[in-house]
Amino acid sequence: MAKTILIIEDNLEIREGTAEVLELTGDYTVLTAPDGKKGVDMALKHLPDLILCDIMMPELDGYGVLYMLTKNEVTADIPFIFLTAKTERSDLRKAMEMGADDYLTKPFDDIELLNAIESRLRKREKLALKARPKNPVQFTEEEQEVLLHGLVKDVRVKNFKKKQAIYESGDTPVFIYFLVKGRARSFLFYQDGRELSTDIYVDSNFFGYEAVLLNEKYSDNVTALEDCEVALVPKEKFFDLMYDKPVIVRKFIQLLSGNIRDKEGQMLGFAYDTVRKRVANALVNIAEKSVETPDGDEALIRISRDDLAALAGTANETISRMLADFKDEHLITKEGNAIRIASINKLKSIKF
Repeated sequence: MAKTILIIEDNLEIREGTAEVLELTGDYTVLTAPDGKKGVDMALKHLPDLILCDIMMPELDGYGVLYMLTKNEVTADIPFIFLTAKTERSDLRKAMEMGADDYLTKPFDDIELLNAIESRLRKREKLALKARPKNPVQFTEEEQEVLLHGLVKDVRVKNFKKKQAIYESGDTPVFIYFLVKGRARSFLFYQDGRELSTDIYVDSNFFGYEAVLLNEKYSDNVTALEDCEVALVPKEKFFDLMYDKPVIVRKFIQLLSGNIRDKEGQMLGFAYDTVRKRVANALVNIAEKSVETPDGDEALIRISRDDLAALAGTANETISRMLADFKDEHLITKEGNAIRIASINKLKSIKF
């Protein structure tokens, strides 16, 4: 990537000649200023990688330029090379004491100019590398989880009854939500008023953060599937943690990426899967998030036909028929108001 060089020189011939030499190399983008005042303005505006500056200039001389730029935090570290006449060499001690990095005595040849610039840029890059932490702080997954759960410490926990709304589409986000206990679901409305479930949340799940990160109103609705305890994390506390611990940003990016993949898969399923496959997928989705799973393949789930229909994107009557079919095939059994899945893997393997 081309480096930007700012030349501050009142002599037109020297200014244009120096700029031409640098531009011919193809390595530099060159800016020029005819006096010190304009030079300071351009340095602050463009933040060049290096500055070549004459000493004797009208309005503001080179010493004044260097003084003003070193006092400004954004320009203080830019390499600064003075261009001097032989009669000014006695003043170079003053220039170096003020913080100049190097000087070139006029007239200078092209090689001398290029070597001085390359030398100062290499030195700047080495200093920047040394300034970087050699061992940036890394957090394990467990440590990240501890940081995330620290969000919910000392925040208000609110109880929601079954089917009670936690937030609705169009609400302005004020909190990040953390499910302490229970289950909740997110859903959208069809134009005809039917519901389409988009996700299910269980213990230790965060939700509602997408709208906060995007600074938009909620686009979905979330209600309790059963009695829930939900921690309400103020969004200011959420942002404070992200600024203080940038690794948390990566964690939420991972969560967002997972949500996008899941929703893409769900939309493709609605478009191409059979109703049988969609109902099987809905049961698997609930089972994998169930807290009542005795082993890795069997699960006991509790969900109403309405909610299951919304998750599968179909009608209640279809759900009743599919559940009856799965029962006949010994994939599920009914236990009161609950469904016991005999084998999650067999439901997953259903193709049509």
